[in-house]
Amino acid sequence: MSEAIPDPVLYCAKIERRFHDAERELQVLRGADLAIWPGQSVALIAPSGSGKSTLLQIAGLLEKPDAGEVYVNAQATVDLDDEARTRLRRLAIGFIYQSHHLLPEFTALENVMLPQLIRGLTKAEASKRGTELLSYLGLGERLTHRPSELSGGEQQRVAIARAVANGPGLLLADEPTGNLDPKTSGHVFETLMTLVRVSGLAAIVATHNLELAGRMDRRVTIVDGLVVELA
Repeated sequence: MSEAIPDPVLYCAKIERRFHDAERELQVLRGADLAIWPGQSVALIAPSGSGKSTLLQIAGLLEKPDAGEVYVNAQATVDLDDEARTRLRRLAIGFIYQSHHLLPEFTALENVMLPQLIRGLTKAEASKRGTELLSYLGLGERLTHRPSELSGGEQQRVAIARAVANGPGLLLADEPTGNLDPKTSGHVFETLMTLVRVSGLAAIVATHNLELAGRMDRRVTIVDGLVVELA
């Protein structure tokens, strides 16, 4: 008996998105499809203005499409109300941006604890999970340091720990190493990919770095509003 194929963590089906200005309508996505499965990493390589950030926003439930459906863990999301979308996003999706967006007044550990406390974990539980994550990412001796006391690479590793602190199944990263030098970028990226592999996360990483993209399981781009697989 063949083993059942798991549902994709994320399935963006026939996504359309258009924007209006005073003179015209700009259609950015024209029926785009994208599916990603547990433990899989996908590089999204596309020029500015192609719809890359729009697709990530829609995949992360931060923006609704004009048509189509977004399934997260096989659950349709487009018609969910704002409260339900926020709850699902908080539990199922982690975000990493080019800028780390750490809260400067809090330590590395406190930054990682915050999303867990918002979810409802106790301080002790959040501290234990945060310490384990930061130690795994090589920051065990930097727990009490504030962002200003950390290097750029260390700050971004804290941001990675914060993004996965609530155990999401999907990780969305928008140029996560874009502000780092090549050596640090490679180290942070490898840390991220190792975390994806060992945790079974599904990850979509928007990047212009073709060398880093080449280390991922799949590479896709956006052409004429459609998602296209690259070799």
